[in-house]
Amino acid sequence: MDIHDAPQTLFILVAITIIFCIYRLISFRVPFPSKAPKLVSHSYPIVGALGFFTERWTFCKRASEQSPTGNFSFYLGKHRVVGVSEEEARRVFFESKQLNPGPGYAVLLGLGPENPVAKDEPDFSKWFVQRLTMLLKTEIFVQGLPLLVADTKARLETIASSPNGITDPFDSVYKIVFQLTMRTVGCNEVADDPSLLAQTLAIFETVEQSGTAAGIIVPWLPTLAKVKRTYAGAKLYILFQRIVDERKKTGKRENDALQFMIDKGDNIRKIIAFVIAALFAGLLNSGINAAWVLSYLADNPQWMARAREEVAAVAQHHNPGSRASLVEQLTNVPLEAWETEFNFLDCCLKDSIRLQALGTGFRKNTAGEDVQIGDEIVPPGAFVVYHLGTVHLNPDIYPNPEQWDPSRYFPERAEDKKVQHGYVGWGSGRHPCPGMRFAKLEMNIIIAYFLATFDEYHLCDRAGEAVRGLPPVNFEGFTASKPVRPIFLKVHPRSK
Repeated sequence: MDIHDAPQTLFILVAITIIFCIYRLISFRVPFPSKAPKLVSHSYPIVGALGFFTERWTFCKRASEQSPTGNFSFYLGKHRVVGVSEEEARRVFFESKQLNPGPGYAVLLGLGPENPVAKDEPDFSKWFVQRLTMLLKTEIFVQGLPLLVADTKARLETIASSPNGITDPFDSVYKIVFQLTMRTVGCNEVADDPSLLAQTLAIFETVEQSGTAAGIIVPWLPTLAKVKRTYAGAKLYILFQRIVDERKKTGKRENDALQFMIDKGDNIRKIIAFVIAALFAGLLNSGINAAWVLSYLADNPQWMARAREEVAAVAQHHNPGSRASLVEQLTNVPLEAWETEFNFLDCCLKDSIRLQALGTGFRKNTAGEDVQIGDEIVPPGAFVVYHLGTVHLNPDIYPNPEQWDPSRYFPERAEDKKVQHGYVGWGSGRHPCPGMRFAKLEMNIIIAYFLATFDEYHLCDRAGEAVRGLPPVNFEGFTASKPVRPIFLKVHPRSK
C-alpha cells in the first residue's frame, strides 16, 4: 500500500466503525408501546436523552412538566427508560415487587467498577444485601466499635496537629469515612496500613471519575474512560486477591468482614466483588455527607450549639460525675447509645442527605409483564428512574427546600412524614438501604469526636481568613458531590 493512501484508509476504517455503531444502536432499539408514558421531545437520534447526563434534575423536571401525567419515556442509547414523578408513581417505584433495583443500578448508574460475577450470578445483588445484613448483625460489627473510635481519634489528632489548623473536610473527613468503611466492610490489612489505604482510595477515585454517558449508551465501545475504569477495577481485585491468598497461605485470621465471608464458604470472586461494591456504595454518599454536615454546622451557629449540647449530654449520661475530657468520656459511650441517643445529629445528617444525595433511583422491570402506573405502563425489560428531588425539593413538603434545616424532622414539624415515602434518603418501601445502620454509626462517631476534639471551628478561605456562607448545592449531580468551590475549616483544639 502506498504511504499516500494511509489517510484515506484510516478515514474508511473510522467511517465503517461509526456506521457499525449507528447500526447497532438503531437495530437494537425497541419501540415503546402505546400505553407507555409520553416520549420526551428533547432527545437526540441514536444516543437518546443526553440531558439526563448533563443536567439531570432540569431534564427530569422539564420532561415531567411536559407530560399530562407527570411520567415520561425516553431512550438512553438502546435502553428504554420510564421516568416517574407523581405520588402514585412514587409508591409503585418503591413498593412494586416487579421493579428490581439491582439490574437498574448495574446498567444506568455507570459509576462503580465492573462486577466480574454479575453475569455468572444474576442474583448477586440479592446475595450482597443478605451478606451485608448478616454482617451488621454479627459480633464482628459490635466488637469493631473501639477500632472505629481509635481510627477516628488518630485522624482528628493529625488535623489538630497541623501547623495552621486549616483543613478541607472533603479531603480529611472523607478519608476518615473511607478508613472506617474499609474497617467494617473490607479488611484490616488495608485499614491498618496508611500507604495501602491511600493507594486503595486513589484507585476508587479513578473509578468514580471515569463514569461517563458513553459507558451507558455504548457500553461495548472501548473508550479511554472505560479502559481506565477497567484497569482500576482490575487493580482493586488483584489487591484483595493477594490479601485472601496470603491469609490462606499463612493461616492468618482477622476479625473482619473478609474473614466472615471466607468462613461462610463464599467463593473468592464473590467475596472480592462484595468488598469492592460495599466500599464504593459507602464512600459515594457517607464520605461526602459527613463533610457537608460539619460545614453546615460551621455556617449555622445556633445548630452548632445544639449539636455540642447533645454530644456533651450523651457523654455525661454515660460518665456521671466524670472530670475526664469530653473525648475520653465519649470512649465509654456504648454501641447502643451511639445508635439511638444522638437524635439531633441524626436530623443534621437527614437534611444533608436530602440536599446532597439527589440524583435518581433506578429500577428495571424484570417481571416479564407490564407494570401498571395509573393508566400507563412500564413495559417488560424497561428501566424506571425516579429523581429524588421530586420529593426532597418539593416546597409543599419541605418549605424553603434549598435551605439546610435539621428542625424539619423535629416531632412538632415532621415534614418527612407529610406524605407516603416523603423522605427517601435511606431508600424506602421494599428496598431500604442495607448499610444504613453502619452509615449512621460512623457519621455519629465522626461528628461527635470532631466537636469534642475542637473547641471551636469556623469556615475560612485557603489562607485561614474567616468567611461566611457555603457554595450552592449541585442539584444536577448524580450522587452526593463535593462542593463547586473548596470549603475549608479553621479548627481550634480543646485544651482538655
